[in-house]
Amino acid sequence: MQSSTSSVPKAPLWLLAIVTIVGTLAMHMFIPALPDAARHFGASSAQMQQTITVYIVGLAVGQLIYGPMSDALGRRPMLLTGLCLYTVASLWAALAPSAPMLVGARLFQALGGCAGLALGRAIARDTATPETAVGSLALLNLMMMIGPGVAPSMGAGLDAVFGWRAIFAALALMGLLTALGVWRLLPETGKPTGQLDWRKVRDDYRTLLGSPQFLGFAIGGGSATTSIYAFIAAAPFIFMDQLHASKSEVGIYLGLLMAGMAVGNALARKLIQHLPVERLMLSGNLLSLVCVALLLVLTLTHHLSVPILVGIMMVYTLGSGVTSPAALTKALSVHTDLTGSAAGVYGFSQMAVGGLCTLGASLGNNPALSAFTVLTLACIVGQLGFRSALRVKTV
Repeated sequence: MQSSTSSVPKAPLWLLAIVTIVGTLAMHMFIPALPDAARHFGASSAQMQQTITVYIVGLAVGQLIYGPMSDALGRRPMLLTGLCLYTVASLWAALAPSAPMLVGARLFQALGGCAGLALGRAIARDTATPETAVGSLALLNLMMMIGPGVAPSMGAGLDAVFGWRAIFAALALMGLLTALGVWRLLPETGKPTGQLDWRKVRDDYRTLLGSPQFLGFAIGGGSATTSIYAFIAAAPFIFMDQLHASKSEVGIYLGLLMAGMAVGNALARKLIQHLPVERLMLSGNLLSLVCVALLLVLTLTHHLSVPILVGIMMVYTLGSGVTSPAALTKALSVHTDLTGSAAGVYGFSQMAVGGLCTLGASLGNNPALSAFTVLTLACIVGQLGFRSALRVKTV
């Protein structure tokens, strides 16, 4: 039985939202400036694209480190450490004298930024019951999805007015202000043991990875949420090359999709008062599956258009917005004594799925076909993962 939340320090939800979005904004904010940076350094486009690849790798791997370290040393000190690293690395990137130095700075920027992804959710779970956690985690998941959606437009604006280095200067300022906010306003919400035993960390991860129920929720959650990164990466090619939309319209369309995600998260916070978490999770993912399967059929039959694509994808993101906080809540509830480690592994699975789906969407010469095939498969995997995890529970 979980203790009353009245005995647990309160964490400002708005601050946790900012902590979460800081790390994800940097993921794709640099994309519009890649050609400018490549020309500046005399580097190839492939070398510049490494700045995106290493960032995703850093986000995935770093979460495996922050989770157990926060269980041992505390959420607050590890979050402050990550934000300070993020700020310094962002300044390093802004002043980088060469392309290899920029790639290195991006890796450390990700290793710092991922602290917010893992620990923001762990802190929200620390301070809430399973019922109220859905509402809090819904907002944090929305922040994680909004970042990649709005980042390219923000980066393009900064690059056009001030140059590509201004992107990293802005991220450094954001990291600094967020670290100050955490230092002033965020109490310790965990129960740190004070001892970091890497053998225990290994055993904790072995426990989580050996739990079919946790793995089902983690893999299913990643497949139902960050698989949308595949569409975000392919969106410019789908809208501009295949559907002949203008460059300025792409940001608007992606913004509408994030609005669908926001509506889904808001629905989750309302529906949890009347429906079981399990039903929200399965129904939201099923709605997303129907949407991307329909888009796949429309692509194959050459009936895809901008209004149809945007409308159906908004319903898809609504379903994903309902699913994501429910899946995360279930995953973090499997082993409540390992919340930090569980949040880290869950975050790793999300980034891993997002990276694999993005890679899959880049294959072939038809971006729409590739993206919707990947999303359809991801939704199927999500549904199977959730159902297998729930089946274990009832055994």
